[in-house]
Amino acid sequence: MAEIPGAKAELERLGRHMRAHLLELVARLTPEAEVFPEKLGHPSVADWHEPLKYTYGMTSRGARPDTVPPAELAQRAAEVLAAAGWAVVEEVADAYCVTGRSEDVMIRVRVSTVSEVVLYIAETPKMALATPEPFTRPEPLRTADTLDPGYVLCYECDGLGWCPCCYGRGWVPDTERGRRRCPECHQDRVCPICRGAGEKYAADLQDCERGYYPELSEERPDG
Repeated sequence: MAEIPGAKAELERLGRHMRAHLLELVARLTPEAEVFPEKLGHPSVADWHEPLKYTYGMTSRGARPDTVPPAELAQRAAEVLAAAGWAVVEEVADAYCVTGRSEDVMIRVRVSTVSEVVLYIAETPKMALATPEPFTRPEPLRTADTLDPGYVLCYECDGLGWCPCCYGRGWVPDTERGRRRCPECHQDRVCPICRGAGEKYAADLQDCERGYYPELSEERPDG
């Protein structure tokens, strides 16, 4: 894949923007709460469709002071975000929810009305960092001309060695989720029959396996 110029740096900038304002918000409302992860770290995959899209996310769980009603704490959250230039939306359902947006970065503060829990959720926009490249099927590990003496091509992968379903990727495309675990190798990546060898020793084949090879004698070889 080819890296998209400037995409990684822009996502990191947005991540720092998100982190700085989340830390300020937590410090102003529930200073005892810890923010996770503690550092910006690496972005995570948010969308497995090609091209993969990445995002930074952070959370925190604090406790509302007994002396501050839920509505008042939510109002404080809205004021802090608005003062920093964020667009703010306030909602009330089973909790007071304040959502701020700035440069497509989102910070949401949820103040429970039935407990002291204050939940913070922050995330950057989803961004592609590289352009996808067309998938190229790998070359087979074994061919009829490169078999070891006494061996035959694996009947499952025909000498490929890699899983013939995912071709060594460990995943298969999925319309809804983008990717899903390979149903044949279960992310082992290699052929489940030959375990990556690309060939099977003819003398060790089971009767049911020998049916894949008409050229072999119906009788199991002696010894």
